[in-house]
Amino acid sequence: MDNRLLDILVCPICKGPLEHRRADRELICPRDRLAFPIRDDIPVMLESEARRLDASALPAPEASTGPSSETPTGTGGQPRL
Repeated sequence: MDNRLLDILVCPICKGPLEHRRADRELICPRDRLAFPIRDDIPVMLESEARRLDASALPAPEASTGPSSETPTGTGGQPRL
């Protein structure tokens, strides 16, 4: 499958990034726990064609480098507005 195509494809449901599992010929959406098949080098990006993944089939989550969703300290437990 063309790497340029992989760079622009996103999950059709959540619009999140996909992981390419070459050995399984699938594109994985970890957020939605879906595996989209690749048939004849063409990704089938239909929810009806995807298979559900259980948690054990997903790769370990990477450490987040973005802003934390936790409540900032020193605000009495109240989120800043």
